[in-house]
Amino acid sequence: MIPPRIEKVEILEDYMIQLIYDNGERKVYDMKPNLEKKPFRKLRDYNLFKNVKAAGETIEWETGEDISPEDLYINSKPI
Repeated sequence: MIPPRIEKVEILEDYMIQLIYDNGERKVYDMKPNLEKKPFRKLRDYNLFKNVKAAGETIEWETGEDISPEDLYINSKPI
């Protein structure tokens, strides 16, 4: 399954990320569990964390981290 493209990313409180897809869906992804994993630990720095951008079907940070499109889509909650 290829998820829809992400048009917009918004940072919410408590390391939550709102994803707005090109098919009109809006979802919220909880980033907190990822922050315990080594590749994402530096994103505990909120100034780094908030510098995220949409990159096709996924999101990425200027420090190189990204999340699989399937993880984002399946593990986010519709709003």
